[in-house]
Amino acid sequence: MSDATQSDHGPVVHVVDDDASFLVAVGRLLRAAGRTVRTFASAAELLAQLGDTPGCVIADLRMPGMDGLDLQQALLRQANALPVIFLTGEGDIPTSVRAMRHGAEDFLTKQAPQEDLLAAVDRAIARDARQRAEGARLRALRTRLDTLSPREHDVLRQVVRGRLNKQIAADLGIGERTVKLHRTAITTKLQLRSVAELTRLVQELGLFVEHPPTCPKGQ
Repeated sequence: MSDATQSDHGPVVHVVDDDASFLVAVGRLLRAAGRTVRTFASAAELLAQLGDTPGCVIADLRMPGMDGLDLQQALLRQANALPVIFLTGEGDIPTSVRAMRHGAEDFLTKQAPQEDLLAAVDRAIARDARQRAEGARLRALRTRLDTLSPREHDVLRQVVRGRLNKQIAADLGIGERTVKLHRTAITTKLQLRSVAELTRLVQELGLFVEHPPTCPKGQ
């Protein structure tokens, strides 16, 4: 059963461990340090109740059913993937390397100093806040991008390829003045003023990705 002690606002530290006594001890430590905490006896229980609360996850590595690494993978599939701190009594180098390669914030033993755990929690919460802010920024950019007309999308594609106005006009079969009007509309709607900014936007959103042609077999 989870401990649903949490705030309606601010980040929450979600702690998962099948050792009930250790779960209580970690929860007390974090609350004493001013963190808002929810505790769970299993990874499945956490995933069933997670929602979209900001914060981080502290997970034991070895748990029956879904272990800590499986939980990490499940969290990575969430819309807002919470950073994970592994706190385990059975860590080894290959497992810690695997966890860190998949984005774990830290990999600590259960004997680690309390200060190390609290520092890792602060880093994970700050990381989650940055990720959420970046996600909100990209969603706002996508919303503005959706206001472009199909022709403006065509012009934008040409602009970020470095094409000149006269080249765009020839490619699209429109007048150069019309290209200029479309470019003005694009920069106004997207609230971006330079080609460099437009190019960064396209790269960040993964737009207009062109794959190189594949050669026929045997050539």
